[in-house]
Amino acid sequence: MFSVLPFSYMFMMVMVMGTLLSVSSFHWLSIWAGLEINLIGFLPLLVYQKSTSESESAVKYFIIQALGSSMLIFGSLISFSVSFTWDVYSSSLMHSIGLLIIIGGLSMKLGLFPFHYWLPSVMAGLPWITCLLLATWQKFAPLFLFLCLIEMGESYMLMFSLCLISAGSSVVGGVGGMNQTQIRALLAYSSIGHLGWMTFALLHSEWSMKFYLFVYVLVSLFMFISLWSSDLSTMKNISSLKNFGFMHMSIMLFLLSLGGLPPLLGFVSKWLVILVSSGNKLFFVLFFLILGSLMSLFYYLNLFFSVFLSNLKEGSISSFMFETKYANMLALAVSINLVGGVLIAFSNLFYML
Repeated sequence: MFSVLPFSYMFMMVMVMGTLLSVSSFHWLSIWAGLEINLIGFLPLLVYQKSTSESESAVKYFIIQALGSSMLIFGSLISFSVSFTWDVYSSSLMHSIGLLIIIGGLSMKLGLFPFHYWLPSVMAGLPWITCLLLATWQKFAPLFLFLCLIEMGESYMLMFSLCLISAGSSVVGGVGGMNQTQIRALLAYSSIGHLGWMTFALLHSEWSMKFYLFVYVLVSLFMFISLWSSDLSTMKNISSLKNFGFMHMSIMLFLLSLGGLPPLLGFVSKWLVILVSSGNKLFFVLFFLILGSLMSLFYYLNLFFSVFLSNLKEGSISSFMFETKYANMLALAVSINLVGGVLIAFSNLFYML
């Protein structure tokens, strides 16, 4: 995709530099500037084909991100007018309002509950590579800014807001994916659910959030490459497959890994979040997180068995031949997904014993 348009590399560099500026900044104005630079670099990548659906998604994304940035800078101005620091221990009313607006702005940029409505409609009109960037790289800066807010002070309102956001995001991600027929929209709801797990993980442990984010990015990368290679856009295309080969099996395994089916790699990240948060007083939020994950897993398993058993009945699972140029890479990814989850699970059990 990007080889056709050489200037796409420049916009990707601008996007990366904006994210790095936001993550490495100490001042709220530099953080806001980095987010805006990231937005300026990412928008041209959304409209490279100039189709109607991509233009519509780009306009929606621009409006939402601009609104989130305005909320971020407005909340920062309110907070800094009171304390002139990032300190969130202040109990003044104006500081609490400013902090709440900052949380709302970051949640809007991420697509977290209750500002999640824009993400499925935006991802439904984008090509696979820009969907991958939207689901992975564009989440880095707001997530790490949430982490910075928590490290600067654990106020009650901050903890309660993030627990509510994480629980709502997981449930919305599970319920929203139940009625979806487009794979892009389904992956958008899956992203919302995983963001709920990451938000809850950063309340307890920084390394568990980073590990969850690493696993999510790794699985999403190979899954989007598989979908891009097989050119599947709707559930109808998957359910009507006549030759269920290695590529389609890898897609289903990556979907099950995102759903958290043991012993795949996606289950290990959820298990670590449960381990680090089970002894905390906020463990009741885990019920909603697990509920949303179970709804997602139910849908993935339903799709997997309907496709696999129907093809098995018709005898069309002929040979898992490596029919694409990405076969070796996908075979390695499937091996990491399977073997990595088993090894990490057994290593954790051995450590606990």
